[in-house]
Amino acid sequence: MSDSPDTPTTGPTGAAPDDGSARDFGSEPVGRELLPTATPARTRAAVRELVRPRRGLAVAGFATMTAATGLGLLVQPLLGRIVDIVADHRPPGDITLPVVLLVLVALAQGATTALGLSLVSRLGETVLARLRELFVEKALRLPLEQVEKAGAGDLTARVTRDVSVVGEAVRDALPELARSLLAIALTLAAMAALDWRFFLAALIAVPVQASTARWYVRNAVPLYARQRIATGSQQQQLLDTIAGAGTVRAFRLEEEHTERVTRRSSAAVELTLRGVRLVLDFYNRLHIAEYAGLAAVLVTGFLLVRGGSVSIGTATAAALYFHSLFTPVNAALVLLDDAQSATAALARLVGVADQPSPEPEKPEPEKQAHESQPLPRTAKAGGTVTVTGIHHAYEPGRPVLHDVDLTLRAGERVALVGPSGAGKTTLAKLIAGVHRPTAGSVRVTTNGAGESGDGLPVALVTQETHVFAGPLADDLRLARADATDDELRTALTAVSALDWAETLPEGLDTVVGEGGHRLTSAQVQQLALARLVLADPPVAVLDEATAEAGSTGARLLEQAADRAVDGRTALVVAHRLTQAATADRIVVMDGGRIVESGTHDELCAAAGIYASLWEAWSGTRTTADETPTHHRPDTTTLKDH
Repeated sequence: MSDSPDTPTTGPTGAAPDDGSARDFGSEPVGRELLPTATPARTRAAVRELVRPRRGLAVAGFATMTAATGLGLLVQPLLGRIVDIVADHRPPGDITLPVVLLVLVALAQGATTALGLSLVSRLGETVLARLRELFVEKALRLPLEQVEKAGAGDLTARVTRDVSVVGEAVRDALPELARSLLAIALTLAAMAALDWRFFLAALIAVPVQASTARWYVRNAVPLYARQRIATGSQQQQLLDTIAGAGTVRAFRLEEEHTERVTRRSSAAVELTLRGVRLVLDFYNRLHIAEYAGLAAVLVTGFLLVRGGSVSIGTATAAALYFHSLFTPVNAALVLLDDAQSATAALARLVGVADQPSPEPEKPEPEKQAHESQPLPRTAKAGGTVTVTGIHHAYEPGRPVLHDVDLTLRAGERVALVGPSGAGKTTLAKLIAGVHRPTAGSVRVTTNGAGESGDGLPVALVTQETHVFAGPLADDLRLARADATDDELRTALTAVSALDWAETLPEGLDTVVGEGGHRLTSAQVQQLALARLVLADPPVAVLDEATAEAGSTGARLLEQAADRAVDGRTALVVAHRLTQAATADRIVVMDGGRIVESGTHDELCAAAGIYASLWEAWSGTRTTADETPTHHRPDTTTLKDH
């Protein structure tokens, strides 16, 4: 169930909506902070940067398209030549040469046009592929809180709809636009070569076309930008409603959420219809320019032929030249529709691709001292984590953590426990680098290079593990691409997963994930722990990494987790207090603060919060690991926010 306001902040004229029934026409709900959109200047600069490494391909494509267009301009003079031959009553054989030349021109133009279009298309696809790579790279590195504030719908719309729009423009609009602009320029030059007065007559259409283009761009740019926002808002509402379908049904909120989806969808449809009306008006204005220009050229031809300045064939060629402009001019102007839509989408992609990458922390002196002699894969060395004065709030004025200080010593295993909402997951994510603290600092000092010497210093494993579609071996190699099959088996053995992995239909080559072999919740968590073993970070953060197993596989997963973090500095957000009892140290949180710290025996003797949690938890157990998880107190599970 979405908690975001569904009433737009402004109506179409900027006035506040009355009862919430006014359409928002693309305005975002209160509280949403959309991902950045690049300015027009930055978008153009980004395109230049993407094209620069492929200048040779761009020049070759442009030159070939110019040659193809120039060959096509020979058709009109040849037809005019035939008209003169007929008008002068010459022998029929005189027509043979112009006809043969027309055939040759058609063949040559077809071949060069095909080559030119392929080169331009290759350029566009190459540039688009690079843009996709940059977008995905930066999107994956966006701070989680920034994505959450924008809403999944905004990012989803950019990944799907915006990429699709730009892709279609690159494949279809870009080659056609290049060919049209060349045809316009060279045709006008050819008309001037026939007689400069034909050129002037043709220019009568230009003011109408120019004003039409300016009018269209002025109205289309903001319209398509708002349409993109409306589409993202619509997708966000759909995602919120579908994700919370169970809650929506439980509270009988179907009608309310249907109304929200309908309102967002209606706003998107209304903007689409505005675009259709804009295009229809655009076509009407173009027809006026065509008729005015053609009439001017015909009248000019009539006067020049009557005055003996040009032949009938030349006047015919001029009229045919202008008539041939209808298609490229209309195509170029009509492609403004695709261009404006694609530009709006491109600006949204560049806005994300331009996001600065997080600057890597400078290595500590201890790490530098060891980089020349990396440790062997079997000799893991933990890191030290120092949390100083951490404050954090997901929303201003609603702090989750207050002045937290914590040190994890190298090789130490620390369990983090506390009531639900105490801030455990938030602190774990801050240490893992998923979030950046509102105030304070998190410093990770690695004392050794780990397995590869260049991996991430901290790895996070949660209960929400994604299994990527593909062979199981590839899924494991996400943690380390160069891992051998033997190393994969070693990692699986460490987490007690090799037996079931080898019994899969095709062993490690079995396709898992969507559309593939289905893994159980416990197997998915073992897969995540095996990735941790392969990545071999000096610091590991486990946030309820064994929670999905239930009571049946709890002990197996806990043992697998213990082996996965062996030799590392580990922070374990404990789902079961048995994990806490075996840790080197237990840190208890309550109300966003650390309230207790010590060993299991020390905290039980202190008779504080941990002692109460342990007594309540152990009191519900009939025998070890026999009581279902949902019968145990909720204080051992967490949902921080």
